[in-house]
Amino acid sequence: MQKKILVAVDGSPPSRQAVDYAGRMNSLIQGLGVTLFHLQPPISQFLLDEAKGSGRAQAELNKVAARNAEASRGLLADCREILIRAGLAGQSVELATQPHQQGLAKDILDYAQKGLFDAILVGRRGISAVQQMFMGSVSAHLVENSPVIPVWLVDGNVRSTRVMAAVDGSESALRAVDHMAFMLSGNPEVRFCFFHVTPRLKEYCEINFGAEAGGGLETLITQGDQRCMDDFFPAALAKLREAGFREEQIETRTDTTLLSVGETILKAAREGGFGAIVMGRRGINNSFFGGKVSYAVSHKLSDAALWLVP
Repeated sequence: MQKKILVAVDGSPPSRQAVDYAGRMNSLIQGLGVTLFHLQPPISQFLLDEAKGSGRAQAELNKVAARNAEASRGLLADCREILIRAGLAGQSVELATQPHQQGLAKDILDYAQKGLFDAILVGRRGISAVQQMFMGSVSAHLVENSPVIPVWLVDGNVRSTRVMAAVDGSESALRAVDHMAFMLSGNPEVRFCFFHVTPRLKEYCEINFGAEAGGGLETLITQGDQRCMDDFFPAALAKLREAGFREEQIETRTDTTLLSVGETILKAAREGGFGAIVMGRRGINNSFFGGKVSYAVSHKLSDAALWLVP
C-alpha cells in the first residue's frame, strides 16, 4: 500500500530541508508517494474587483496569474528533481499548484484532507527572523488545526533515519504508534525506540506543597503513571506486531529526570542519534500537560523531524 505524503514547498531554505527529508525517507518507508504542493502568491481582491470594469487591467492581471503559475511549476519541477536524485521513481512524485485562496495553512489542510494524505510535511522555520515568524506561524497553524492528518515538522538538516516514539500512555500516543507502524511497515530492517519519561509533580503544578505533601503527590503520580504504561505498552506492541514488526526491531526505554519532559525527550533523541521523534499532539484526556510537552519539543527542535499525530 502506498503511503502518501504532502510536502508543502515555497522555495525557502526550510522547504528545501523538508524536500531533502522526504527524499531520505524513501530508504525507510516502503511504497512512499510524495506530492509536492505550492501555493501561488495571492492577487489582491481590491485589484480583482477594480479590474472587472477594465479589459486592459483584467488582461494584465491574467498575465500576473500566468507568471505566478509558471514560476510555481518551475519550483515544483526543481523539487521533483531533488527527490528523483534521492531515489524516488518519477511516477511516485506528483506536482500540484493552485492560487492562494483562504490562507496558507488552511489551503494546505484542505488539499491534504481532500487528497486523503497520510502526513503533511513542512519545514519548521527559516534562517532569518522574518522567515522564523512566517514559517513558524504556518507550521503552528497546521499542527493546531489538523484534525486527523499527522503533521511532520522538519528543522535543519536531518541525517539520521532512526525513529523514536515518545509515549505517555495517552490515546494520542497510541495513535502516534499506529501512524508510525503504518508508515514504517514493510521494512524488515527498521529499528525504533519507545521512550517514556516518568513525569514529576512540577510538570502538573508549579505550587510548592512542601516536602511531606509534595513527596506524597510525587508517589501518586509515579504510581498512576506506572499503571498507565503497564496497560499502554502491550497495546502498542500489539499494533506493531499486527504491522509485521518483530520484537528485535523494538527497543523500550524509560527515564526519570530533573529536567522537563520535553527537554528530556530532545536530549534523548540527540544523544541517541534519532532523526525523527514521533508523538501524540495531546496528553491523557487531552490534558494541557501533554500538549505542553509537544509544544516544547516542536519549538526547541533542532536538526530533526517531529511527527505530531492528532
